Amino acid sequence: MLGRWLRFGLTIVMISILTTPALANWEPACGTSIEPIYPGSFLYPDEVAEIHARLQYFGYNLPDFTGVYDLELQSVVRLFQLQHGLLPDGIVGEATWIALAGSDYQWLPASSTQVPPPGKMRIEVDANKLRLTIYVDEKPFKSYPIAVGRPSLLSPIGEWRVVSKGVNWGGGFGTRWLGLNVPWGIYGIHGTNKPYSIGTRASHGCIRMLNQHVEEVYRWVSIGTPVTIVGPTDNIKYGRLLQNGTSGKDVVAVQMRLQSLGFPAKGADGRYGPASAQATRTLQQLYGLPVDGHVYDDVYYILGLK
Repeated sequence: MLGRWLRFGLTIVMISILTTPALANWEPACGTSIEPIYPGSFLYPDEVAEIHARLQYFGYNLPDFTGVYDLELQSVVRLFQLQHGLLPDGIVGEATWIALAGSDYQWLPASSTQVPPPGKMRIEVDANKLRLTIYVDEKPFKSYPIAVGRPSLLSPIGEWRVVSKGVNWGGGFGTRWLGLNVPWGIYGIHGTNKPYSIGTRASHGCIRMLNQHVEEVYRWVSIGTPVTIVGPTDNIKYGRLLQNGTSGKDVVAVQMRLQSLGFPAKGADGRYGPASAQATRTLQQLYGLPVDGHVYDDVYYILGLK
């Protein structure tokens, strides 16, 4: 009971934070992917759908999927838990997720002794091809299958850097975590307790890898390593004034378009700073606009974003 009241309190806090104007565009992203699913839950319909699909995979007779973790589905989960030596409480937490993964979860630990050659390393994530590739001195070194954000929660397109590393966060984060400096939410490259999801669009926006793969990459990657994510983008509304200190998905799109047209924004990290402003001033001067370094309607039109 205490746990439920604590979750309720945290939900209220999150709502109050997210309704604050300065943080209205902030997204919790993959931080939600490790939440246990409780009976009666309607907060995580994608996870409930995943539970339903995995039980079907194991051959259980199931009612039609309602989108809610209702009593009928809960009864099947309890049976599954009982038959797999788990506490039949109907709560789908880490142990139950691992059991739902089945034999796929029993992969071999990372065993590669391969050391990347000396050189400048970067990571490229292709959300279209569902592959993560390590580049050393701009040459492909090794590639891995991944899972990326589902259509409703796309992975963040842009040019990022690794800003944190973590070990054994557990749950949906698997055995390793590489945090990225995305300004509008918590995103990273991490392992998973759902190996069957690799090769699909299934995450809350983060990049999932098999645990043995992310452990290998973790050994090679240092804080500051560049990470480029390419792939589908959200439907972004363009029109707000971009100036020094502005951040968001629209800033990434503007930075990418500036760079593609030959105006050096020096990266697409979603933060509108001096380099972006200087690139915009160069564009404004070329097209005879007031040279203030701000992005407004005329600039959006020139960039082909409106």
